Amino acid sequence: MVKKLIIVFLLTLTLSAKDTYEKNCVKCHQDLPMSLQRMFMHYLSVYSGEQNTKAALKHFLRHPRKDTSVMSELFLQNFAVKEPLDISDKTLNEAIDIYWNKYKVISKLK
Repeated sequence: MVKKLIIVFLLTLTLSAKDTYEKNCVKCHQDLPMSLQRMFMHYLSVYSGEQNTKAALKHFLRHPRKDTSVMSELFLQNFAVKEPLDISDKTLNEAIDIYWNKYKVISKLK
């Protein structure tokens, strides 16, 4: 009986666990009028490739400033610039990698 309870608990915990992108990005952005996919496209249009986009994202998330944001002036007036993200570099890199893989365009072109 105890083994079954432990298995059910672990299974429930595993199924409810969210990845670092879900935990650290989606939860704050879900109430904004612009989707994370659209924000991704803004970053991609400004910074082009994977390396530049990921580096720009990481820098902005560590040191957010109005003059380094890719968001419009109107968006920033209504929602301000976010606070610096206080997570480890490993977690931040993992979240950015998930974000990149979720919305990258090149793998979706045929």
